[in-house]
Amino acid sequence: MEINIFTIIATIGLLSISIGVSTILSKKYSYLLLILGGICLEVYSIYIGDLIFIVLQGVFIVSSIYGLIKMNEKFIRGII
Repeated sequence: MEINIFTIIATIGLLSISIGVSTILSKKYSYLLLILGGICLEVYSIYIGDLIFIVLQGVFIVSSIYGLIKMNEKFIRGII
């Protein structure tokens, strides 16, 4: 098996999402890890040319960004 940069990116993405999901209750860095993982896996899915996986990762990234925005809105409202 040949290891190339895209395999490394995919591994980083998988680890980021796994850690992000396992720490979702703390939420401090969870959404950032989910977004990083989603971007890494998006790059890998484009590399392998899997259209379904490309769309899936796009939706995952958008939903993670939405979660990050909502979490920050609640944090800002709590301060004010």
